[in-house]
Amino acid sequence: MTEFASAATRRKNSAARLAIGLLAGTMLAGMPAAAFAQDEDAATPSPAPAPATSQDGEAFVPTLAPAATAQQDVVQTIAISGAERLEPNTILSYIKLRPGDVWTQAAGDQVLKDLSATELFSNYSVTNDNGNVVITVVENPVINRIILEGNKRIKNDKILPEIKLSPRQIFTRSKVRADVARIIELYKRQGRFAATVEPKMVELSQNRVDVVFEINEGPKSKVRQINIIGNEAFSDGDLRGEMITKQARLTSFLSSNTSYDPDRLAFDQQKLRQFYLTEGYADFRVVSAVAELTPDKRDFIITYVVEEGERYKFGDVGVESRLRDFDDSAMTTRLPMKTGDWYDAKLVEDTVEQMTELAGTFGYAFADVSPEFRRNPEDHTMSVTFVIREAPRVYVERIDVNGNTLTQDKVIRREFRIAEGDAFNSLSVARSTARINSLGYFQENFEINQVEGSAPDRIILEANVEEQPTGELQLSAGFSSIENFILAGSIRQRNFRGRGQTVGLSLNYSRFSKSAQVSFTEPYVFDRNISAGVDIYRRDINSFNFRNNQRNTTFQQSTTGASLRAGVPLTEYISAIGSYTFNYDDVSLDESLYFSDRDGDGVASCDPLLASRYLCEAIGKRASSILGLTINYNTLNSRLRPTRGETLSVTGEFAGLGGDAKYVRARAKGSKFWPVGAGFIFSVTGEGGWIHSFENNAVPGQDNVRLTDRFFLGEPQMRGFDIRGVGPRIVRLQYLDDDGDDSTPRVLQTIDEALSGDRRVDDSLGGRAYYLGRAELEIPLGSGAREMGLRPSIFLDVGSLFDITQPVLQDYPNGLQATDGSGNLLFVQSGVGADGNPTVELVTSPVAPDGTVNPPSIIGGTYFREVFVGDSPSPRISVGVGVNWNSPFGPFRIDVAHVLKKQVGDDTKVFTFNVGTQF
Repeated sequence: MTEFASAATRRKNSAARLAIGLLAGTMLAGMPAAAFAQDEDAATPSPAPAPATSQDGEAFVPTLAPAATAQQDVVQTIAISGAERLEPNTILSYIKLRPGDVWTQAAGDQVLKDLSATELFSNYSVTNDNGNVVITVVENPVINRIILEGNKRIKNDKILPEIKLSPRQIFTRSKVRADVARIIELYKRQGRFAATVEPKMVELSQNRVDVVFEINEGPKSKVRQINIIGNEAFSDGDLRGEMITKQARLTSFLSSNTSYDPDRLAFDQQKLRQFYLTEGYADFRVVSAVAELTPDKRDFIITYVVEEGERYKFGDVGVESRLRDFDDSAMTTRLPMKTGDWYDAKLVEDTVEQMTELAGTFGYAFADVSPEFRRNPEDHTMSVTFVIREAPRVYVERIDVNGNTLTQDKVIRREFRIAEGDAFNSLSVARSTARINSLGYFQENFEINQVEGSAPDRIILEANVEEQPTGELQLSAGFSSIENFILAGSIRQRNFRGRGQTVGLSLNYSRFSKSAQVSFTEPYVFDRNISAGVDIYRRDINSFNFRNNQRNTTFQQSTTGASLRAGVPLTEYISAIGSYTFNYDDVSLDESLYFSDRDGDGVASCDPLLASRYLCEAIGKRASSILGLTINYNTLNSRLRPTRGETLSVTGEFAGLGGDAKYVRARAKGSKFWPVGAGFIFSVTGEGGWIHSFENNAVPGQDNVRLTDRFFLGEPQMRGFDIRGVGPRIVRLQYLDDDGDDSTPRVLQTIDEALSGDRRVDDSLGGRAYYLGRAELEIPLGSGAREMGLRPSIFLDVGSLFDITQPVLQDYPNGLQATDGSGNLLFVQSGVGADGNPTVELVTSPVAPDGTVNPPSIIGGTYFREVFVGDSPSPRISVGVGVNWNSPFGPFRIDVAHVLKKQVGDDTKVFTFNVGTQF
């Protein structure tokens, strides 16, 4: 491998020209000047006159006069030698010398300069033979490929677009130097100031080369120390806490702000100034900010020199309005700052913003609100007068929608809460922005731009949108020892055909559960502010438990149904949605396991001694006709990722207008979001439900609300608990055979032993009431993590499911042995009859005459006792961390939860995740 050559060839040519010049001067010193003269009209040179002699008789050698030096060759021809790819005429076009020009040393140097400027040649020279100029060139090689070696932190697709060299281009040293500097700059932006780049060249045939950049990335240069000089009112730690740049410590390994960034250094100076201004130090300034790189180029030491100055208080504060709609004295009394309070520049800034928004609500779009300060250095007070200058009332001239290629204009325009020709209102514009953001069709943080119209009292509103994918594809797969393979998928388009319609299809499949649903929603029926939708679905669910370590299907529920809904807005933030749902349910049990002819009538029926009574109650086919009404209140600034606002939903359902079910059910859910500074988003959510049946079956141990109509609680509503993992349930405690003798009593499991096994035996019964509360804090990360789409959070979940009639429990202490009617247990005694055939008879003795043990006569072959647990309103509490990640293959959510409080029988789960994609 050959390193890039230097400019030695040019220096060698210059030295050769210098040597030739010296030799020519020596020769000229011994020859007469007339020997170089040439008669332009004669074909042959004129004879030279006899040399002059001095008085002592020696030959006289005259000094060349200036006129003699000016007599030089004229360029007759210019030839190119050594060109391979370039045409000679092309090379000639690069130089200024032309035939007929006088050849001089300066002309030859200019030719070399012209060739050098092209950067097309690795070597070049020019010679003159009596006016015949020959330019000899060696062309620069052609680049075959660019090779990057050693780059791990910055991939090829990030570096190659930034450099100038590329395959099939002419190799030049200046471009190589520029590319080396550019690559090093890329690494400096990542905080790797110790990065080095060594360019090398591999020569190939046909005058081609491979250019290799050997990169040594080096360590990331961290901020080792931040020193602050001159601060007295606040400690170094307080001031460092206000900065974006952080010191590299073991606890900051997840932060991207520990690397040095010049832009961040300038921003931190502004942060310091803002902090001091909010604390009353109006004269604060940063005298200097210096970042020093350690000799090993691994760390930076940043030193700030600050001058705090004196602390100020508010002096006289007031409002001077030149708008007729504002009263000076009334607005002065409403100012948030009072005379004598510590001066706060942020409070002044917020007040200006609030006054500007207030003026906007009165139609003054371009109202100028500016604070006028009067500083008194003697008593350290700062008087502020908020001046609202006169501005014309503004009207909306036009609303422009730009950038939408798929979404129809009307989908965007119908979300505006202000129309063309209306008086401008900043609140209406803000509300329109929030509604368009809530669609989820466009870029985050979309804003409506305000542009001056054709007249001072006219304004143009521009909605410059950037469409983003509105299709959602959710895919998940897993494997369970119980369910075997689990597959789930859903596809939804929230902006179908650009009309704002939502269509969706979801499918779920496993060995014991299957479901399918198709849905369609039209938000504006016939372009009127009325929404409508329909859902059609089918769900097949097999519930199960374990007996004797074997999985048994308890009941099978098949639900086929459809739901129609329509909604109308009541106010800007409140809407009403009516719905009608029809369900047809078919619940059945495995007859081979749970049916028997106990009454001897020849017809098998559900046996409550083999199946729990609540399972027998659920069997049957029935139809449900349900009317519902929901009232929604929503002020969220975004439907997908809200950061501010609140929502409340109250739903009432009545079943009984036809069908078999008769009940009333109520649900409520509300949430609120706050930005709490520095990018943190805090949210709280609460919900609850209650159901009451109008049926009264008067059967002991049987709840009036059917199993399929009750509430269930667990994953995904409450993290830290499994599906249907919270609430009332029946747990079966096994009678363990400790000695192998069926004639002796067995040992009963404790509840902890029954629930700690890999295959617990419990049946969730649901409840008639539940509540659930969540508190979550979304934590901002550095810029690198934000670019990756990572949004971690910590959460607290509190909830409970309760209120159900205690079912009739079963106890099989000896496998439900048969008796002789008087209470004596029967045992099976085997023998041989008179005919020699084996016989079996029921006896009351556990021991046969020959001393062998007679096994008990068992019905059902089970050994357990049922206990009822979990029916308590006492809260279950879980805490944990979660991460939302906009991964390359779609939205990804991971939750890790720890249960702080639970009830006996609750089924916990630590880790959950979900994954999908967008299109």
